[in-house]
Amino acid sequence: QVQLVESGGGSVQAGGSLNLSCAAVGYNIRMECMGWFRQAPNKSREAIALNSFSGIISYVDSIEGRFTISRDNAKNMVYLQMNSLKPEDTAMYYCAAYRPWAQCTLVGAVSAVEHWGQGTQVTVSS
Repeated sequence: QVQLVESGGGSVQAGGSLNLSCAAVGYNIRMECMGWFRQAPNKSREAIALNSFSGIISYVDSIEGRFTISRDNAKNMVYLQMNSLKPEDTAMYYCAAYRPWAQCTLVGAVSAVEHWGQGTQVTVSS
């Protein structure tokens, strides 16, 4: 059974940092597009950072320069280092694995996801 298990969320003040981790269980991420999504209250879930199997990385504009996605294929792990956090970053954060052969792109991302994690809450106070 495939599981994506996130950890590392929490509450921080604006300007602080958090490092999210995603462990893939029963699933080999080596050849897959992996990403991080977030969903704020009363908003749609959005892709914010993607890391293709070939190492191509994409970020949504709102996090560019502040967040860094990385992966360790040997450990089947994906990470999201979040720096300079803002109150508007408050959301539930989800790890995601795209469908095999799906285009690893931020556009139309939700429909391309095959596996979701359970989510980890990030709360940033001003």
